[in-house]
Amino acid sequence: MIGKISRYLSESFTELKKVNWLTSAETLRVTSQVVLFAVLFSAIFGIADFVFLKLIFIK
Repeated sequence: MIGKISRYLSESFTELKKVNWLTSAETLRVTSQVVLFAVLFSAIFGIADFVFLKLIFIK
């Protein structure tokens, strides 16, 4: 059992060495894009929710 776990961890670390990791600049750029889109879509859905709420409860 311990041998299987050891082999699994060894193979996992070997595979992780093959990964093509992003640079710090690329990570910052991609993260900024994700945050921007999340804020944008949150604002769009928030405005749509507000408009529909006002349309439903027109008095």
